Amino acid sequence: MAGKAEQNVVIVGGGYAGFQVAKQLSKKLDPRRYNLILINSRSYAVALPAAVRLVVDTESKLEETAFVKLDRIYANGNGETKVGFVTGIEAQPGVPGGAVVLANGERISYAVLILATGSKFSGPCAIPENEDDVLPFVNAWRQKFAKANHVVIVGGGAVGIELAGEVKDLYPTKKVTIVHGGNQLINATYGNSLRKGLEKRLHARGVEFMFNEYIDDIPEPGVVGITTRSGKQISDADLVVSARGGRPNTEYVTSLGEDAVNGHGFVKIKPTMQLLNHPSIFAVGDIIDWTEQKQIAKLMWHVPVIVANVVSFLNGVAPTKKYAGAPEIIVITNGKKGGMGYFGFLGGFTLGDWFAWLVKSRHFMIPHFRKDLGY
Repeated sequence: MAGKAEQNVVIVGGGYAGFQVAKQLSKKLDPRRYNLILINSRSYAVALPAAVRLVVDTESKLEETAFVKLDRIYANGNGETKVGFVTGIEAQPGVPGGAVVLANGERISYAVLILATGSKFSGPCAIPENEDDVLPFVNAWRQKFAKANHVVIVGGGAVGIELAGEVKDLYPTKKVTIVHGGNQLINATYGNSLRKGLEKRLHARGVEFMFNEYIDDIPEPGVVGITTRSGKQISDADLVVSARGGRPNTEYVTSLGEDAVNGHGFVKIKPTMQLLNHPSIFAVGDIIDWTEQKQIAKLMWHVPVIVANVVSFLNGVAPTKKYAGAPEIIVITNGKKGGMGYFGFLGGFTLGDWFAWLVKSRHFMIPHFRKDLGY
């Protein structure tokens, strides 16, 4: 497929942001002029929100549905997925075009580059980059949860809450404790009604909480007992699980110079989603330096901006579409049957278990994800 057109439009990362941008651009780019190349570390996209169920529940067999090949997203076959791992970017400030460098030494030139590498997670949501490692990783976690008597979850954000719900679904009598640095679950973005509502729902299932506490080092499996930073002991903890929030997956971007990312690793962008000193490089999704919560829901607002601006740029027109932020929306599950949703407009309001079940808890939106990918 490559070689028939002069210039490459390269997307790095085949998660929710990357495949949606690829899908939209494949409809708009002239294949006689551009090769659309999506580079991803695996040949499939992962329905990442479902990871909390995937690694706990063997019976739901999510490994059969939550990994979806990246081969049907291109309109009229106008694009290709390349399995590889980008380790650096070759580009000069202000000079259009450049190349990405892969771990195997291969270089792929680009007229436009779109960075969509998302977040890196720790613990059970850290699905391995290498396909051969994925199923052994999933099965190992399932066994750890099955064997544990007292699961201590480090982090009371969305991942920690959802993981606790999944463990309680499958093992109602297991002890589960969430250790969280804040004085309430999640963070203040979402208002008290959601934070207290989720705590109440989990408490009703026997989940215990330690607020304003930290666990600095996750012990190896098999080590029993843990001490918090302030010295509190959880003597029977036999599985300590990191559910800390994601970090931007942007090590390779530092090859553009230290000023391409901020101190936390987020890629600095203009409102047109172009990098500050590299107009032919765009960034989208979790990795952008923008004051907002990092979630898939934001892509409804990110993707149209980036697609319009890439097309303008390739046509020699200065990009004008600007990203102005998006409302905060979140749905957090509590096992297969419940949870809560929050909507940050109309003053902010929450919806309860039935709504969470309807949109997310029963299937983690996997049917929609598969359909989006052409399956």
